[in-house]
Amino acid sequence: MNKLRDVLAHHVESKKIPGLVALVCHRGETRVEALGTMRHDGGAPMRRDTIFRMASTSKPVTMAAAMVLLDECRLRLDDPVDPWLPELAGRQVLSRPDGPLDDTVPARRPITVRDLMTSTFGLGMDFELLGSPIQAATFERLDYSVHSGPAPEPDEWMRRLGELPLSHQPGERWQYDLSHEVLGVLVARVAGRSLEAFLRERILDPLGMEDTGFHVPSGKIDRLPPLYGPDPQTGEFLVWDEAEGGRTSQPPAFQGGGGGLVSTVDDYLAFFRMLLNHGTHDGDRILSRPAVELMTTNRLRPAQQEARDAMYRAIGQESHGGWGFGMAVRTRRTDHAPVGQFGWDGGTGTTAYADPANQLTGILLTQVGMSNSDSLNAIRDFWTTLYQTLED
Repeated sequence: MNKLRDVLAHHVESKKIPGLVALVCHRGETRVEALGTMRHDGGAPMRRDTIFRMASTSKPVTMAAAMVLLDECRLRLDDPVDPWLPELAGRQVLSRPDGPLDDTVPARRPITVRDLMTSTFGLGMDFELLGSPIQAATFERLDYSVHSGPAPEPDEWMRRLGELPLSHQPGERWQYDLSHEVLGVLVARVAGRSLEAFLRERILDPLGMEDTGFHVPSGKIDRLPPLYGPDPQTGEFLVWDEAEGGRTSQPPAFQGGGGGLVSTVDDYLAFFRMLLNHGTHDGDRILSRPAVELMTTNRLRPAQQEARDAMYRAIGQESHGGWGFGMAVRTRRTDHAPVGQFGWDGGTGTTAYADPANQLTGILLTQVGMSNSDSLNAIRDFWTTLYQTLED
């Protein structure tokens, strides 16, 4: 960890990352480094129990709630979602993905649970469609980012989604993000309670993830840093979300399964160790072994995989391979990490992956949004250095 600490300290000392917390667990031995401060202008130091907005690193955890429903036969992979999500019944699909919203054809089949779990239900972030009418309409109705305010309650959100045509036929193309938000609504409706209540009962509490949820209560708000988004031109730290009085300090109307969780390095270690242990935690069964295998192996067919690779090519990055349920799965070695590694990253400067071959979990948490490359560079250097030290 000394070499890893030095590399991460460089990012903090450069003043581009105010502070971070890194955790490595290798074959049962855990080390944690907390560097820098909560705020870019100083103040309280980062600590092991600092709470972070996880952004898209939320996806694997909230997906686990859906896997519980699969294990219990309350959901089936190839069942249509219409009984629970009637807003998505009778879909129309654009004649051309980049065409006008009123030029549509009927969907060839209903949207299924599998489509949502694999991010192939027909709508989502698609870099090949930037500037198209459907992407503009999706952002206008459904994207509630740090700049645009909180999302409405789930029924209203689904009503707005139901007004949109699909850009692709169900099951045809991998598109990022949106399916996980829809899946969160599906879980809540099938479970008959809020997403967070079901997630807490079946995943969070059994794993001891006591600092994980969809907001930070007042008694813990001093452990939450501000969320920064550096100005892309100047690098100036702009506050996207304050701690006290910010969006994360109150329970949201919409519990976003795709990016709404807050958590700590130790909570996420408990989750990824459960996955490495084939679904068990301290002898208790959380998920079945087959459920974990579904989550952590590639689920994409070749045409779907090509769409995922195309998204990464559009932003000048390498996809590293496939997509399971709720997370990336490496199917080819393109950098230091091996085939079989699974996990995901978040736009608030977070990363969490597990590696079965090395019995390794790595977690790096910052609160510097990816409006420039600073947090992404820290994440890349974290993984590069970590795998070097394993070899040494």
